[in-house]
Parts: sequence; C-alpha cells; structure tokens
Amino acid sequence: MPTIESYQLLLAAAAACEDKKAEDIRILALDPNESGLTDYFLICNGTNDRQNVAITDEIEIRLKRDHGVYPNSVEGRRQGEWILMDYVDFIVHVFSAEKRAFYGLERLRKTAVTVSVDDLSEELKRATTTKVKASRGAGVQVASGKKAAGAGDAKARTDTTAGSSASLLNDKQKGRATATAGRRGSPGEAGEQEGVEGRARQG
Repeated sequence: MPTIESYQLLLAAAAACEDKKAEDIRILALDPNESGLTDYFLICNGTNDRQNVAITDEIEIRLKRDHGVYPNSVEGRRQGEWILMDYVDFIVHVFSAEKRAFYGLERLRKTAVTVSVDDLSEELKRATTTKVKASRGAGVQVASGKKAAGAGDAKARTDTTAGSSASLLNDKQKGRATATAGRRGSPGEAGEQEGVEGRARQG
C-alpha cells in the first residue's frame, strides 16, 4: 500500500525526469496481485546514453537532498541504455529510445494502469488529509481523557477537603464542650466553695 512518503518520492523523481528533459514520462500503477515487489514503475527515455545517466543522477541527488532517501540498488548505469533504480515502493526505468521500444515494459504489464502526475498529486492530498483528520481525532480523545481525569482529581480533592473540614469542626466542637464543662466545675469544687461561704458567715 503506497504511503505519503512514497507518493512524495515518486513525484520528486518524476519532476527530476522532467527537469532533465526526459521523453515520454509514464507512471504505471502495478496490479498488487501480479507484482508484490513494488507499487509503481516510473518509465522514461533520453535521447542518448549520457542524458540517461544525467537523468538518474538528478533523481538520486534530489531524493537524497530533499528526502534523505537512497536507492536500494542501481543497475545499468555504466552502459546507460537501460538504467534501473530500485526505491522499493517504486522502480525507475530510464531507457534509450531503442531499448524502450524493444523491451516494451508498458506492453508486458497489461494490467498496469497509467497514472498522471496530477492523479498522484490528488492521491497525496487525500492521504495527507486522512492522516491529519486521524491525528486530530486522536488528539481529541486524549484531551477528553485528560479532562475526565482532571475532573476526577478535582472531585477527589473536594471530597478530601470536605472530610478534613468536617473532622476539624468536630474537634473544635469537642474542645468547646470540654472547656465549658471545666468552667462549670466538678461536685468537689462546688462543695469546697460552699464550705468557704459557710465559714465566712460564721465569722
């Protein structure tokens, strides 16, 4: 399944071919049931072997510079008649006009579908939009979870504060009751007070 990065790389490679004046640039979307090794072929041809090498050099330089990606393998660069660059998700074929007509990759891949650069750009936009929406949805879920957790923490703090206040109030009430009882005095203290008052009257 093509990824956003594979779309970006393929478009960058096609642009490099265009900049180096490659002829008859075609992108073939391969049938996954017939090709399990790659998703696309990027096919073009130059007017001579030197131009073919220049096209592949530009592709390699641009993808390395802009995306930090190197080809998995490169074949045929020395001869220049048919240069193959394997980028895993797509393979670039740069032919001479004669070799391209002779091998006829487009004819061999009968189930492949020709895709334009505009089609690829639209696929990239859709894939990017889908990814952004998925990221936003995940962010909303995380935010909701944090909000719920925060509400639970706040409730727990409220319950703890209420419990502490009630306990403190009970302690204060008990303290006042004890103090009041102390001021009223015990029966023994009352008896002593009566004795003092009686002696005072006798005197």
